Amino acid sequence: MSYNQPKKGAIREYGEALLVALLLATFIRFFIVSAFTIPSGSMLNTIQIGDYLLVSKLSYGLKLPFVDTWLYKNDGPEYGDIIVFKYPKNPSIDYIKRVVGLPGDVMQMRNKQLYRNGQPVEEAYITHSRPNSMGVLDNTAEFVIPENEYYTLGDNRDNSEDSRAWGSVHRDAIYGKAWRIYWSWDSNEGAPRLSRLGQLVE
Repeated sequence: MSYNQPKKGAIREYGEALLVALLLATFIRFFIVSAFTIPSGSMLNTIQIGDYLLVSKLSYGLKLPFVDTWLYKNDGPEYGDIIVFKYPKNPSIDYIKRVVGLPGDVMQMRNKQLYRNGQPVEEAYITHSRPNSMGVLDNTAEFVIPENEYYTLGDNRDNSEDSRAWGSVHRDAIYGKAWRIYWSWDSNEGAPRLSRLGQLVE
């Protein structure tokens, strides 16, 4: 004897599809990529105020959310990586900077020039809004980067609070590597920057 199985109601089908979509979005959000917005100009001109970024959480390994426990680790950040991390002085605040020093490196700023292990570092990406004036962060003492920590600076060097002020960033505080710009809004013009959409962050 055969019989026709009753079809699921449309509401139930939509509900199940929505649940699957939410679970998938949650998985992606916590384990693969996260979205961040840029409220300050410390990374000009590389990253504009009003850029919205996707950050790859798998770049340096896989970490369980909330408990910050690593399931596995890849190689850590490299020179030039732009990373998003918890601000060392207040972990509730997210920062974005460029990695310029790895564990064991000796860092120093002399007259606005960055030195790593006694050698000047070429930085084609930096901007100086006050090239003819010296601030307290333009000359620093030597800093030896501890194990599992990274030295980060803003590309807009004269308008960035960074490792020159508060030291290095621990690997466990890093969310991931900035990947692509998925939206950009110019508040001065009141319009999107369409040419920036989809650009790699580098």
